[in-house]
Amino acid sequence: MIKNFLKIIGKDNIGKPPYDYDLLISLAENEYPKYLKKIFKSATGKELNLKHPKTFNEKIQWLKLFDNKQQKSELTDKVKVRNWVREKIGEKYLKPVLWIGEKYDDIPFETLPCSFFIKLNHGCKWHFVIKKKDEFLNNEALTKIVRTHITGWSEQEFFPYAGFEMQYKGIEPKILIEPLLRDEINKKPEEIEIYCFNGTPRIFQKIRYTNPREVSIYDEKYNHINLKFLPEYELVQEGADEKIKEAVELSKELAKGFKLARVDWLKYQNQIYFNEMTFTPFSGFYRFEDERWNRKLGDMLDLRKD
Repeated sequence: MIKNFLKIIGKDNIGKPPYDYDLLISLAENEYPKYLKKIFKSATGKELNLKHPKTFNEKIQWLKLFDNKQQKSELTDKVKVRNWVREKIGEKYLKPVLWIGEKYDDIPFETLPCSFFIKLNHGCKWHFVIKKKDEFLNNEALTKIVRTHITGWSEQEFFPYAGFEMQYKGIEPKILIEPLLRDEINKKPEEIEIYCFNGTPRIFQKIRYTNPREVSIYDEKYNHINLKFLPEYELVQEGADEKIKEAVELSKELAKGFKLARVDWLKYQNQIYFNEMTFTPFSGFYRFEDERWNRKLGDMLDLRKD
């Protein structure tokens, strides 16, 4: 079980970055472009043009440095965003919450259900899935691993880990525990991602956690398109159901006023739940199977207007 958990930590969390966290956290902001260019080159093999960005990946780098609305940080915070979503589209689209707090030792494990999801509000993929609470609590080595990581992440900033995703900077760390949404055979729910360019939903993606992962991708008229954001996904031509269309309409409201926003949803038991706002998806390090899509998506994004 411990080996499986360590494997999960390596797979689902960014972990130690391929650059110096202590150096990056101490940099003055006017030095960010210099180091971001180095990180971009390392991640993509390409030179970064911040003065005249053209590709989707390049424009995401520009957004990191030069489009830092305070509201982005508030909506990146997985706790604060709940109030905003509640006001915009209603309580019914929020996932239930079991507990919110600041310290791991304050978690009321005795009141939690058999399975749950524990995560930090101020980072990406800083989380653990607990499928069997009693087995977890009775395993001293395993609880030590989780406690050490949750406590360590609580003391760190996330923005240097993924290449200056500035919307994460300064978020007050919280621990958030949610029910584990799984079906009868313990599969993850489908994910729906709505890419909104200058406030308009343009690209829609549905992900199923099969092996390999299956993805259906649509344009704004719900036609299938031959786009892969990540090469390991297997494209399938499955029709867009009503829940995808519902997510698109709701995303229009949530994406207003932002140059780029990917609104992420979970589909569970024929209900969609808001998951998070993603302002710099994949940190702008997409590995397109067809590089022409990098430029096509870049052309869709106008940095001059919201």
